[in-house]
Amino acid sequence: MGGQPLYLEPRLESRVRSLLSSPELPHTLCDALGSPLNVLVPDQLADNLQQFRSVYGKHHLSGQVFLAHKANRSSALLRRLAATDAGVDVASLEELQHALGAGLTPDRITATGPKNPEFLWLAARTSVTVSLDTRGELEQLATLVRKYALPRTRVLLRLSGFETSGVRVLSRRSRFGTGAGESAPLLEAVERHTDVVDLVGVAYHLDTTSLTEKATALEGCLRVLEECRSRGLRPRAVDVGGGFGVNYLADGGQWERYTTELTEAALGTRPPLTYGGHGYGLRNEAGTLRGALGLYPAHRPVAGARYLDELLSHPAASLGGRPLAALLLEHLYDLHTEPGRALLDQCGVTLAKVLEVRDQEAGAPLHVRLAAKADDVALEEHGVLMDPVVIPRDAAGATTGATATATATLGEGAGTGAGIGTGTESGPVAVHLFGTLCLESDLITRRTVFLPRRPEPGDLLAFANTAGYCMDFHATRAQHQPVARKVAAWQEGDTWRWCLDDQYWPTTPVGGAH
Repeated sequence: MGGQPLYLEPRLESRVRSLLSSPELPHTLCDALGSPLNVLVPDQLADNLQQFRSVYGKHHLSGQVFLAHKANRSSALLRRLAATDAGVDVASLEELQHALGAGLTPDRITATGPKNPEFLWLAARTSVTVSLDTRGELEQLATLVRKYALPRTRVLLRLSGFETSGVRVLSRRSRFGTGAGESAPLLEAVERHTDVVDLVGVAYHLDTTSLTEKATALEGCLRVLEECRSRGLRPRAVDVGGGFGVNYLADGGQWERYTTELTEAALGTRPPLTYGGHGYGLRNEAGTLRGALGLYPAHRPVAGARYLDELLSHPAASLGGRPLAALLLEHLYDLHTEPGRALLDQCGVTLAKVLEVRDQEAGAPLHVRLAAKADDVALEEHGVLMDPVVIPRDAAGATTGATATATATLGEGAGTGAGIGTGTESGPVAVHLFGTLCLESDLITRRTVFLPRRPEPGDLLAFANTAGYCMDFHATRAQHQPVARKVAAWQEGDTWRWCLDDQYWPTTPVGGAH
């Protein structure tokens, strides 16, 4: 494969960069606990929370930040969260039990998602706030509270299908929530059940990166809150859900170059950039490009807390053009958010050991088999493309060797070489990454990955920033193969220390571990 390597350098902040630059620890962990292995960095969660809190402070807003629990099943992350002032959004009975056991008090928990009677009962019994999607859920909750003499339950009404200026802005309605235009019957039901439910506000959930769509939804929520007040109800909060995004890549130019080259590959004007010519949603029809690129926008300078800041600064077109934050403040509404991947940004990496490296025909990418399944590293499942970091097995000069390799992979001069090798010489190589399942489809990524040098059996590939949805959300035990174990790691001065995920508590770093 000729031409220049198309790197997609992962964005690494100081903690993860330090962890991956300390190669003895990743290799020791994988030798002891197996591959793949998930390494979590709980302290990063607290830093990310502070970034969100700073946006609240900038706009003089109060309210709660709820971590979307579904993004990761880690006990260490949840217990570290409990040591802050943040809350957690739970979407199942088991997640609620996990949150309570991790030390989060009911006033810091909100229950969302599809709900069975057991989930509703425990939420009401423990005085957790319940986000209701339909009138049917409201009726079910009211019945349970009366039948079992449960405490009066705080509820949010989740809405969807917002419109502005007579035009539906959202291309499709969410499966979660009641249409904003159909809120009247829902509010009437709330009025009938005020003896058992306390309406604290409204919410929305949108699976979109569009700032305009989210702003339109927030405007719609503000209008419904006014309707609540006109009925004599006393709502005091709006929950804007999650979807704040993550900036996965260090270099926007690399992303632009790759997507441009991918388009040319789909048209057949350059060699393929994927295994089997997969187009990620793009296809060539008689020389015309069709379809849409089905990838996560991996380079997003405005993401996480910055995205929230942009949303709150957005003018409310249907409400006089004033910033949304000003309207929330004017009415003394609390703002709740439910970041998942954004709050877990830089909170973990997945390590996978290289088992086999196979040469192919001249000019073709190497086939590299890892000790992991595709569902153990679910970046591809979420459309996230970025390079792994190579951590060499060779212990001779391990620190300098791995650091040099990581530096090359991270693009510090890596893209200036003469071209892409086939693996028989030093320098950049193109590879396809395969998993351990007996399936043709067990590809860690369909993308042809460019590495700074030929990997060798025993090396580790570190996939950065997997903590949000890409670590255990899709993990299975197919073919009786185990799912990745988890460890929590933290720094004590210049030293990295660790323990098993379920053994981590906020007191662990001062209590001692490995």
